[in-house]
Amino acid sequence: MKLPKEFEYYLNKDSIRKSKDKPRAEFLLDESEVSFEGLKERIQIIGINNKNANSIIKDCYDIMMEMIRAKLLLEGYSFSGNYAHEAEISYLKKLGFPDNEVSFLNELRYFRNSMIYYGKIFDKEYAKKVLYFLNKIHPKLKKLVEK
Repeated sequence: MKLPKEFEYYLNKDSIRKSKDKPRAEFLLDESEVSFEGLKERIQIIGINNKNANSIIKDCYDIMMEMIRAKLLLEGYSFSGNYAHEAEISYLKKLGFPDNEVSFLNELRYFRNSMIYYGKIFDKEYAKKVLYFLNKIHPKLKKLVEK
């Protein structure tokens, strides 16, 4: 999957609002941490199987996106509407994340939309891959937001 456009491209769209929102950012961070802990507990108890693969994938995506949105809000950016998720992911490029990580998250964005809008079903192997990615990127995102 190709990378999203440069972050500055999205700044020229109608879908951006500029204002810092620290309370909302803190809420998103807290929510992502609670979700992350809950996901780990659920996986420890139930494991990952083909029945819960989509749910795990969506939860992983939401956890990462809440952290990215929190960072954006702390920096004074908020996106909505068309290309909002793509813009948020492109912000990782601006923050110096490697292309392979940005590309994987962009692919995950596409697949998550496929689940929600087109009924795509993923298997436990892909869910494991996404969970591995979340565990790898979570400390980096957390460190960024805590700055």
